[in-house]
Amino acid sequence: MMSFKESLDPIFKKLPAVASPEGHVHFKKKLMWTLGVLVLYFALANVPLFGLSADSIDLFEQYRAFFAGASNSLILLGIGPIVTASIVLQLLVGANVINLDLSNPSDQAFFQGAQKFMVFVMIVLEALPQIMGGYIQPDLDLATSLGVSGTIITILIFVQICIGGVLILFMDEVVSKWGIGSGVGLFIVAGVSQQIVTGLFNWQSDSSGLPIGFLPKWIYIIQNEELVTLFTTGQGLLYVLVTGGILALVSTILIFLLVVFVESTRIEIPLAHSAVRGARGKFPVKLIYASVLPMILVRALQANIQLIGLLLSGRGITIFGEYVGSQPINGIMYYLAPINSPYDWIPSLVRESFSSMGAPVPAVWQIGLHVFLDAVMLIGGGIIFALFWIETTGMGAKQTAQKVFNSGMQIPGFRRNVGSIEKVMVRYIPKVTVIGGAFIGLLTLVASLLGTLGGAGGTGLLLAVSIVYRLYEDIASEQMMEMHPMIRSFFGQD
Repeated sequence: MMSFKESLDPIFKKLPAVASPEGHVHFKKKLMWTLGVLVLYFALANVPLFGLSADSIDLFEQYRAFFAGASNSLILLGIGPIVTASIVLQLLVGANVINLDLSNPSDQAFFQGAQKFMVFVMIVLEALPQIMGGYIQPDLDLATSLGVSGTIITILIFVQICIGGVLILFMDEVVSKWGIGSGVGLFIVAGVSQQIVTGLFNWQSDSSGLPIGFLPKWIYIIQNEELVTLFTTGQGLLYVLVTGGILALVSTILIFLLVVFVESTRIEIPLAHSAVRGARGKFPVKLIYASVLPMILVRALQANIQLIGLLLSGRGITIFGEYVGSQPINGIMYYLAPINSPYDWIPSLVRESFSSMGAPVPAVWQIGLHVFLDAVMLIGGGIIFALFWIETTGMGAKQTAQKVFNSGMQIPGFRRNVGSIEKVMVRYIPKVTVIGGAFIGLLTLVASLLGTLGGAGGTGLLLAVSIVYRLYEDIASEQMMEMHPMIRSFFGQD
């Protein structure tokens, strides 16, 4: 009898895919593909959904920094379906609901096919609730002028969102196969960078009448406020630090420096070539070995939990919490919501924020529990998803040992076989992964508590800085392989 895996494998193999390069892709061509996809991403982000009403609500507005989409645009969903599909599969594999050995190339190919299939499913599942729940609404005036019903416009909006989701999926695949780094990382950097630039220079005013950008804001403050009073009173200092954006500026600079420092912190395992005497190298095990991408999985998990709560609340089921717009104001959904800025945990600012929404202000102990649960999710989730990440991306001890062995390298003082190399890798990789996952979760929490320029959020800024650093290393690696083709064998490239 055909197994579940064998029955699905032919389906996954027939899914549309970007063709892989037959040989080595030169650095200039990779750079061109990467830049081309980046330009296309910005173009799609500025294509509005045809027929969308101005009354529509963006459910993922708070998560834009790491979902890399654009509100009311063709890429409304961003990388949400890709990340959610990865979460679902990693949890299923981790719980042995789907029994796969990810060190086996056949099982790894099945996992990748299943992930792509799941992305298509998630595109529909993330678009439909927003439309069925009435959060994405059709422009009825447009429908009347075209002589069609609102249902036709709604279907048209749904089709556009699905097309945008599929385009993001294949753009990510193009970058992964033909470009440098990953499309997911590239889109996150693009979105966060845009937010930070906006947070520095935007002259438009917010609801309080102050300019949004940091520099225009301080020009306005210097011209219109009594600086001595601001810097000598408690309330004035809070105004300077939070409203004035000083805390966000310091946090942005601090996180940038910390991530660069942590990315350069590593344990180096010595290697020697078995056939070429004197040829030596090192295998670096970074403190953030799994990168910061598992933080996307944590925040995406929180975003999907909030989406479920929001949809239930919209149907009148408020047992899990009530919402004002897309903001939870009580119940378990309030405690599970991510911390994004000082307005989520400083009592006086929380009071101000909730009062402006006309919602009951939570007690201090409730605010403290909210912060504690977010810390648990970030640190605990960072560890769990980091461990899943290294196994599903071929960075585990077993897979790494096999790559080192296949490259002709060995660890000096040990026999040249996969088992000996794996024993050394097991000493370091799992432990560093756990420590790095916990540390990056803690760093994300601190950045989220302090806030960042442009409202990019602690998670978004952390991801952007780390991805840019890794992109720099990838570019340096690509240039080195262009100069020394023999190095490609270590990375399994022809």
